[in-house]
Amino acid sequence: MTSDHPLLVTRDEALLDDLLRLAAAAGAVLDVAHDSGAARTGWATAPVVLVGADAVASLAATSPLRRERVHVVGHGPAPDDLYRAALAVGADTVAELPAAETWLVETLTDVVDGTSGRAVTLAVVGGSGGAGATTFAAALARTAASASRPATLVDADPLGGGIERVIGLDAPDGVGWGSLRGSAGRFGSRSLRAALPQVDGLAVLGWGASPRGGLDPGVVREVVSALQRGNETVVLDVPRYPDEATGEVLTRCDHVLVVTTLTLPGVAASGLAAAAVAPYARQVHLVARRGPAALDPDDVARTLGLPLVAVMAGQRRLAEAVDLGLGPVHARRGPLARAARTTLAALAAAPVPVG
Repeated sequence: MTSDHPLLVTRDEALLDDLLRLAAAAGAVLDVAHDSGAARTGWATAPVVLVGADAVASLAATSPLRRERVHVVGHGPAPDDLYRAALAVGADTVAELPAAETWLVETLTDVVDGTSGRAVTLAVVGGSGGAGATTFAAALARTAASASRPATLVDADPLGGGIERVIGLDAPDGVGWGSLRGSAGRFGSRSLRAALPQVDGLAVLGWGASPRGGLDPGVVREVVSALQRGNETVVLDVPRYPDEATGEVLTRCDHVLVVTTLTLPGVAASGLAAAAVAPYARQVHLVARRGPAALDPDDVARTLGLPLVAVMAGQRRLAEAVDLGLGPVHARRGPLARAARTTLAALAAAPVPVG
């Protein structure tokens, strides 16, 4: 058996057929062991081990070496004694089919892509028109990528002004939504990232010169899933009021940031926007942009019931920097760059709810 392939331990033919089907969907090849003796060959070196519910008890009797990424798989619901046996083999998870099929395909796809982590995923929403959400999303992504860590910025707003221009890509060379909208099936994380336009280590998925239009929720799901496997940070610029595709994005985000101006109309609109995204979001935070005669940001945060993660002042010559293709954080000590760093630090310290 080769150590490059996931290891499956089972004698259950029905389970084997199901897992081979899921592996094919992920583009993975399974090494199959029909008993605990055969499993010893690849146990320590396989990137992930799947143990059939039928084989757990006999495998536990051999006291296998403890290792990470061992998952017990069976046709659910799982009996209590299966969980006890799973603990005995050091399993991380007991997966019940068919409910866990999507999770298993993603787990096996991670093996094919050579990735095992998942990007911190942030959505940025404008509380009102002119709040500067697109510019702030671009600043967040550019800042996250500045330390040589892979990051991707996604323009998921068909009615937006075009995030490529904001980031400094006037004539992007690579794929955009127009190339992906008609695609079917799963995307490889590495190949997708490599195909996107890039600037200073930041990959950008935008609209380019393609016609704007609605996004298919299934395509959005697969694109975001691939980007999460191939990056450390993914930042998405999304519209204020979710449609089905936007909802698909938001449910996959760790944090949603509502950018508000500190004016009465801006705060009122931001309250509506926050309420619209809340049903989809794990955590919603507030970023406030100061202006003349601004309201107190802490008072606004209390009024909206949202944790305040950053306050940014207006930045001189920001529009000029964007027009020149320098991007939103050309001034590293400017208010926008500081707010982006503050936000990323605050979110890194915030626990992410599971589910």
